[in-house]
Amino acid sequence: PGFRRQSQVTSLGTLSFVEPDPSFWAPDPSPHKTESLPELVFLHGFGGGSSSYEWSKVYPAFVNQYRVLAPDLLGWGASDHPDSPCSLEDYLKIIGEFLDQQCGQPPIVVASSLTAAMMVQVAVQHPDTIKGLILVAPAGLNDFGADGSQSFINQIVRIPFIDKALYGGAIATAEGIRFFLAQRQFADSNKISDEMVQAYLESAQQTNADVAALAFVRGDLNFDLAEYLPQLTTPTVILWGEAAQLTDVHLGKRLAALCSEALIKFEVLPKIGLTPQLEEPGITIGLLQQFLTDINNSSNSMSRR
Repeated sequence: PGFRRQSQVTSLGTLSFVEPDPSFWAPDPSPHKTESLPELVFLHGFGGGSSSYEWSKVYPAFVNQYRVLAPDLLGWGASDHPDSPCSLEDYLKIIGEFLDQQCGQPPIVVASSLTAAMMVQVAVQHPDTIKGLILVAPAGLNDFGADGSQSFINQIVRIPFIDKALYGGAIATAEGIRFFLAQRQFADSNKISDEMVQAYLESAQQTNADVAALAFVRGDLNFDLAEYLPQLTTPTVILWGEAAQLTDVHLGKRLAALCSEALIKFEVLPKIGLTPQLEEPGITIGLLQQFLTDINNSSNSMSRR
């Protein structure tokens, strides 16, 4: 309750996004406060069934200070699902178009995992369009020259027909999603709710949902984030779950060391996995409130120089 779905047409397809419903938060007849609030954008990561739901336990806490925007990226959630996969360059373009069309001023962007790494590229390419970044376990998955596309599962999903069978039979099922959340995203599997599984399942079972998901699993979107971090000048905070499985905290510390000019803080969350926004939303909200103050202070200090 309190939120509505809107759509944004981009050059590659239509994005569905969530924003606060003014009639819920500002029911009086005066001009809605949301029109003058700064934008705070939440971007979900990639994986079977990913969508803006990933941030739904967190973004309601910020509607009084920000115009909250939480899109489903192309191929995910309620957005268009093309029958051919988007490339890394496509996603960078789509994200840039969405921010340009929806944000009246440079926003602060909160993003996770591979999408967080993509936001580093966006900020490097267009530094004046992003006020600040809060990145949860950002990783390009080919970092420091590694090749993240050579695992057994990466190779299996390159085989025609086998890839779709695997997706339909093992990934886009309630059991498959619960297993993935338990093994890869959560440190404490007891915190996985039926609601979470159902939300991921509904996204994973959309027509052509396998196209984007399999491109991610194959490693088609991977890149070396280490090449871009030294160029980052946007005020940035990095948050990393100590128990993250896909990308461990030691990688995070190596990556953080590359962006000392932009980095305000590198925060490690003990006993929490890859998605603290779902596993510990209360803690995540408290930290984001602190980080937003840090970024706004840093941005104000830079503007006075």
